[in-house]
Amino acid sequence: MALILIVDDHSQNVKFLETILQRENYDVISAFDGEEGMKLVYDKHPDLILLDIMLPKVNGLEICEKLTKDPVTKDIPIILVTARVSADDTSVGLQAGAHDYIKKPFERVEIIARIKAALKLREAQKKSVEVEKLNIFAATVVTANHKIKQPLTVIKLALSSIKREVEKDAPSKENLIKRVEYIETAVDEITYILNQLRDIQNPRLSDYVKDIKMVDIDSENQE
Repeated sequence: MALILIVDDHSQNVKFLETILQRENYDVISAFDGEEGMKLVYDKHPDLILLDIMLPKVNGLEICEKLTKDPVTKDIPIILVTARVSADDTSVGLQAGAHDYIKKPFERVEIIARIKAALKLREAQKKSVEVEKLNIFAATVVTANHKIKQPLTVIKLALSSIKREVEKDAPSKENLIKRVEYIETAVDEITYILNQLRDIQNPRLSDYVKDIKMVDIDSENQE
């Protein structure tokens, strides 16, 4: 079940929200000021945060901005909880990175509906990320296979040629050196390709054959 963090300096609000959420079988943790709330975010990695705006030490908008800018926490949906619900307040909250806004006094049906909507979006985002990771992994395997196949073929042919040469009564040193140089060049090419794949930060996929993709190494390294 999802873990929800409540950050509110009023104990009555926290108790009310805890009761509602626990009845829905959510796991709940709470903090009563901004600093404690931030610590719990990084310690517990909640699936959703109910965040009051008016908090001691660090206010909710500051927390919201920091969390949505941090790659570690940017995908955690934040629902701001406050009595301030003017158009300007809503705009400021959303600009700070909040997913949604709930006004006080609380209404149970509204809270649960908005939480479920935010968690569904969070789950969809997680699945999307996992699918993207799998696609990139598959494309990387295809790319490595495609790019490395040719130098591996060169190595195989060079080794066969070396084997035939050494089986002669008078092997040619010149021919052996040439084949070894072929192997060295092919090894350097494979190393270069693997380094390219290792250093890619934002992989771009291109069509390979049919529905199979590969990583576009060339465009990545032209940037």
